[in-house]
Amino acid sequence: MSRTVPTASEFVRIEIEASVATIRIDRPKMNPLSIEVQDALGEAARLVSADDEVAAVVLYGGEKVFAAGADIKEMQRMSYTDMVQRAADIQECFSAVARIPKPVVAAIEGYALGAGNELALCADFRVAAEDAKLGQPEILLGVIPGAGGTQRLARLVGPSRAKDLVFTGRQIDAAEAREMGMVDEVVPSGQAYARALEMVQRYVHGPAFALRAAKEAIDRGLDNDLETGLAIEAMQFAGVFATKDREIGMTSFVKEGPGKASFEGR
Repeated sequence: MSRTVPTASEFVRIEIEASVATIRIDRPKMNPLSIEVQDALGEAARLVSADDEVAAVVLYGGEKVFAAGADIKEMQRMSYTDMVQRAADIQECFSAVARIPKPVVAAIEGYALGAGNELALCADFRVAAEDAKLGQPEILLGVIPGAGGTQRLARLVGPSRAKDLVFTGRQIDAAEAREMGMVDEVVPSGQAYARALEMVQRYVHGPAFALRAAKEAIDRGLDNDLETGLAIEAMQFAGVFATKDREIGMTSFVKEGPGKASFEGR
């Protein structure tokens, strides 16, 4: 049974079917990420995080474009003091997406530029259509990425490649993005969403709290030194021993061998 969960914006909705939530951006023609849309994305992230029915999430902008960037006309009117007040809110909305405690895949068709690319960087995995274009073109407007682009991109592809993209503002195709590790898979045009749904199916009946623990250990560990990261891992590792799925998984392994457990998500 499918259901749709609205957000405060008509341009962002959540579509839930078979334990997979699709956070759908639908603001013609290019899905510009205005303040309204940014706030709605943060709201959507919090809703799917709290929904026990949702096991995995897909970020999707439709068949023609993922998101071509922020709403430049809106930003053009903003002053320095306006942006001082807004910048932290932008990052918090995107960080809410990055903190979704479930596997998240971005399905990229068409353009993922500027804030659109920064949104895709918040996902755990990215699958892009072969004719997709990605990049951080903010420098061409006389500014820099402000929704995590200088940080998440550098952590994903390394500082030199991130600086190349940020300093030049150039767009890259899906093949180059795959080569540098910016996307994980490239598929024929029009197939990104179908492939993303296929990718998340492996998590739908998985051990939800172990997946959550693994994501938190990796993400929080990367933001710290190795010793701190290992301490985070140890805490998360011990914590999953309190779950029913740990008992199910180990009992199944002993009796039937690996890969045969039927997890309950608790």
